[in-house]
Amino acid sequence: MPNPVRVAVLVSGGGSNLEALLKAKAAGELPRVEFVRVVSSKPGVFALERAKQYGVPFVVVERQAFADEERFQRALEGALVEVKVDVICLAGYLRRLDRRLIERYRGRILNIHPALLPKFGGAGLYGHRVHEAVLASGEAESGCTVHLVDEEYDHGPVLAQARVPVLKNDTPEQLAARVLEQEHRLYPKTLRQFTEKLV
Repeated sequence: MPNPVRVAVLVSGGGSNLEALLKAKAAGELPRVEFVRVVSSKPGVFALERAKQYGVPFVVVERQAFADEERFQRALEGALVEVKVDVICLAGYLRRLDRRLIERYRGRILNIHPALLPKFGGAGLYGHRVHEAVLASGEAESGCTVHLVDEEYDHGPVLAQARVPVLKNDTPEQLAARVLEQEHRLYPKTLRQFTEKLV
């Protein structure tokens, strides 16, 4: 693996985890990482503004622009291959990656999920739905997980977790804010550890 490690970040929304990664790089906390592209599944999202602020090139690869899922996935793959990506970070990316792309980057696709996997993961469990499910379950704690991506949603090997207490009378918004604070610490730290082990 070359030094630096060329990283692309895939986004679909506001991009607060993207900004946490870019801030960590700017602060010298990701010495091996070079962010070479941000790819968004939607135009006009604030994540693209964040990429612009940090000088990272970005592109939109939107499903609606392609005749079928296969062409969309090949365009997504092309957007990564053309900038010689080594590692992919999913940061609120809401589209499923197909088997071919996962196989191409097997063991080098990271995702962050706002719960303690394997609990509260899987299809349909994202964003506030996760925190609502945690509160409905009566769990005493929640947190976030960085894991490697495989063909199943929120399923691949866990790299790191951070925990937060679930407080009495928590709302989904309150719990989400507490978890997000930990996400912004955990993702850069885990990416650093992950890239330092690559040879």
